[in-house]
Amino acid sequence: MSGIEDLLREDLRGKTPYGAPQLDVPVQLNTNENAFAIPEDVAAVVAEFVGRELRGLNRYPDRDAVALREDLAAYLGHGLTADHVWAANGSNEILQQLLQAFGGPGRTVLGFMPSYSMHPLLARGTATAFVDAGREDDYTLGPDFVRAAITEHDPDLVFLVSPNNPTGTALDREVVEAAYGAARGLVVIDEAYAEFARDPGSTALGLLEGRRRLVVTRTLSKAFAFAGARVGYLAADPELVEKLLLVRLPYHLSSITQAAARGALACAARLQSEVDELKHQRDRIVKNMRAKGLPVADSDANFVLVGGLRDAAAVWRAILDEGVLIRDVGLPGRLRITAGSEEETAALLDAFDTVLERRPALFDLQEQAK
Repeated sequence: MSGIEDLLREDLRGKTPYGAPQLDVPVQLNTNENAFAIPEDVAAVVAEFVGRELRGLNRYPDRDAVALREDLAAYLGHGLTADHVWAANGSNEILQQLLQAFGGPGRTVLGFMPSYSMHPLLARGTATAFVDAGREDDYTLGPDFVRAAITEHDPDLVFLVSPNNPTGTALDREVVEAAYGAARGLVVIDEAYAEFARDPGSTALGLLEGRRRLVVTRTLSKAFAFAGARVGYLAADPELVEKLLLVRLPYHLSSITQAAARGALACAARLQSEVDELKHQRDRIVKNMRAKGLPVADSDANFVLVGGLRDAAAVWRAILDEGVLIRDVGLPGRLRITAGSEEETAALLDAFDTVLERRPALFDLQEQAK
């Protein structure tokens, strides 16, 4: 009799599931979560929205989440309506649905790694071939590089991330325009961290009009401190949104999820102050690391990528020993750090000072940030 492994799809055999280290330490700055809990006044509003739904839980939710989509469109602006917006259980499900509808066996999605590590996993899960075009030597992407990669591989979908994870850098408008001009299929701009950008105008939302194959994906997990609620969404041409209904599960967003998200959106202005504080702490980390002689790029996300490490794994462990958990994303000489509260940032910087003093050989302080 065959074992379970033998019954599994061949392309999934021997693979391991996605996961980030979850360790019980005082300061956790490894998964790009919002460092701040939902404020009490916001929690009260969310609870009020949810409370209205409780007695009706014997009925299925609005399968098309129309009220939520209206609120999301109002939040995004740019002349968007509910017909331009689709919502799901986190932006991962949004991306999965895009691959289910427009990818699949015999089709290809092009990515530019290092980038969001779930992209190739979502492609594998939908039997879509994932092609990695890489990045330029400094991990940036220019319009010529992107255009050449698309021309070479002729993908059915293109995934671009802005701000990019793990580098934190945002894409220039010209890169998105070049990708759209070169591609015959969908061009998906993953903007999970868009609210943290130094230039709010860097979003691709302003490019949607007239570009029917362009998609912008977002999430409430980061700027809205709503990671536990699992709410993601996209903005695109209404016809494209309509096609996603072919692959969505019936009643995929619960009444509770929809209500909670609407409550959070009602408090968007209130939550912006938390975003501003995280941006301040992010820039504080950048400035401090550069002062130590460690290179770090300007970040448009709620995290930074620090370089100048001779042994990234050893530095990660040494920082962990000081009670601070950051992320080893597998890039030589680099570690990713999520921006935290003022106190968490202080603990992080103290941890780096301690490790630098005790084990200077782990660092290459001659390499200066640009």
